Amino acid sequence: MDLILEGLSKALELLTSGDKGIFEITLLTLRVSFTAILISTLIGIPIGILLGLTRFRGRNLILIFINIGMGLPPVIAGLTITMLLWRSGPFGDLALLYSPTAIIMAQTLVSLPIVIGLTSSTFQQIDEKMLLQIKALGATKMQTLLILLKEMRIAILAAIMAGFGRVIAEVGAAMMVGGNILGETRILTTSIMMEVSKGNFDVAIALSFILMSLAFLITFCLTTLQQRKRIG
Repeated sequence: MDLILEGLSKALELLTSGDKGIFEITLLTLRVSFTAILISTLIGIPIGILLGLTRFRGRNLILIFINIGMGLPPVIAGLTITMLLWRSGPFGDLALLYSPTAIIMAQTLVSLPIVIGLTSSTFQQIDEKMLLQIKALGATKMQTLLILLKEMRIAILAAIMAGFGRVIAEVGAAMMVGGNILGETRILTTSIMMEVSKGNFDVAIALSFILMSLAFLITFCLTTLQQRKRIG
């Protein structure tokens, strides 16, 4: 209990003191997490809709790999990105390893299957009678898509929240591809891991409070948006 109280006290101290390092770590955490989930959303939702609404050869196999990817261990994602960006790898010349871009790539790889899988499941559950009714009203393909997006917006936001929750809490892949370099690739999760290894539990708990507060605030905003849309 004392450790928790000390951690909370330390968190307030770090925030009120205007510690530059903490704010840089927090801002980088938000930047890489938001960028990763934005990429996953822009790529994942269209693919999820395609897999949910269409039938083609090999679709079931793709869905199997997507579902496997939803449980992909972050260290495997980190290993994959590391091999791609290693100096002898196919993209080694870009020198992106141990950079925020590498973290974004790893987090995108972790969250993308979640967004695709949940979106696909949502659109697979659409009643065929609804589709027939929309077609009967003379809607074009684009109009049909917009109508379905409006109807499924709550589930789509849930998929985005699930993906975001995965990336902001991710540590293994970020540590592997980012290296936890101070001022460059150190984010909240890797900082917590480092402080625990050093025995600085008060600082680790303080950083945990900051991370949980960010996750709560962002999830609260997304949930409020989700429910307001539902009421509207």
